[in-house]
Amino acid sequence: MTRGTWPQQPTEVPAPTSIEPLLTRDYDADPALVHERLRAKYGPVAPVDLLGVPVWFVLGYEDVLRVLQNSGGIWSKHVDRWHAYVEGRVPADWPLLPVFQVNSSAFQEGTAQHELRAAWTSALVPFQEPSQAQAKKLEHAIVRYADDLLDVLAEGGSTGWADLAAQYARPLPLMVANRLLGFTAARGEDVVMDIWRMIDAGPDAPAAFERLYAAMRELAATKRDHPGDDLPSYMIQAKPDFTLDELARELLMLPGLLDFTASLVCNVVVEVISNPDVRESLSVGSIDETVNRVALLNPPMANLTFRFPMTDVKLGNYTIAAGDPVMLSVAAAHADPRFAGAIDRQAIRSTRAHMAWGAGPHSCLGQRLATQITIIAVRRLFDRFSKIKLALPADQLPWRPSPFMRALRSLPVQYQLAADHIHAPTTGPADAQPSPADEAAGQPAPRSPLWNFLRGLRRPR
Repeated sequence: MTRGTWPQQPTEVPAPTSIEPLLTRDYDADPALVHERLRAKYGPVAPVDLLGVPVWFVLGYEDVLRVLQNSGGIWSKHVDRWHAYVEGRVPADWPLLPVFQVNSSAFQEGTAQHELRAAWTSALVPFQEPSQAQAKKLEHAIVRYADDLLDVLAEGGSTGWADLAAQYARPLPLMVANRLLGFTAARGEDVVMDIWRMIDAGPDAPAAFERLYAAMRELAATKRDHPGDDLPSYMIQAKPDFTLDELARELLMLPGLLDFTASLVCNVVVEVISNPDVRESLSVGSIDETVNRVALLNPPMANLTFRFPMTDVKLGNYTIAAGDPVMLSVAAAHADPRFAGAIDRQAIRSTRAHMAWGAGPHSCLGQRLATQITIIAVRRLFDRFSKIKLALPADQLPWRPSPFMRALRSLPVQYQLAADHIHAPTTGPADAQPSPADEAAGQPAPRSPLWNFLRGLRRPR
């Protein structure tokens, strides 16, 4: 497939003579309307232009699921299966190219992928299995981090304005990442800030990525010589032949999972604020059901990174040539009438047959951890604030432009503290909480640039 053109199709559907860009203002404002227009025009698979590169965009639930499950083993995520890339027809400055060149387990196949995912599975057990000591410590830490962030947010008084995305939902998972990775507090908070810069993809993102990669490689070397009760040490234990570069690439996957988690927290908060019935359901202990329902109706990972067929394959109304890029839309698949029409919106328990966590050989291994962070974040927020309302109409909330995520750029709210949580300002968490690495070394946590940054986000009263 050449850039901007499409192969002739051996079906009754004519080959598209031109393709429209996917990422437009209309898409940023309401991707569901774009999905339905594409579905009506092309069926379950549509040709689109993604920042100058032609891509097959899959909207049908059954088609997305079939590719994800990959029962025939014909779908690869490895960038070397992309014919246009191998032949030099993808511009070197294409903005999404670095995403596909990381070469971590998210893009591997066969034996290499199985070995890397096995290491992840083993390393996550201590943190995701409720019976494990590390999991219990982590749960307490997540609660403490959430309360610390809410303390800072509420330092201005019992009522006020806040951006729950920047001041709460985004930093919380990054603080969890810091703990999982086992950085010392001083080093870890620099890493947290660089993760933030990289995810935002601003002008300082490339330099932040270089620093992050160096930090992860340095961490991998440290944990090989001095293992601890942390994710890198458990990964090395599960796969002793990890090279430093290989482990660094794997550890760089954490920001993606945790950016997903931050977006899920925001989406759940909006649902709770906007829907009185959902808010009422929190009081009867059904936060996990609310999280699942939001993941179904508004999945943060709206579109997935490319798959490439290793042979020509029929998909939707087209035959996809081997090596053509295919992008799966989870959000569009969930809205497919053949799937959405069968959902009982009044059911107490919503379906788990959605694909917000993926499916098949690349399904999300950190689902339990991400769900736990989201549940704790939402529970602590609504326990501590008696009133929270959106500072903007729900249809005017600003969304981050992204080909993959459906994530709020900000979540402005007005709040009122619950009476039993109004207290005199404290010195805050900046000096209070050492990381596990600091605890092991008997060192207190130093003053924190992260907390100073978060305090700087408070709106003056």
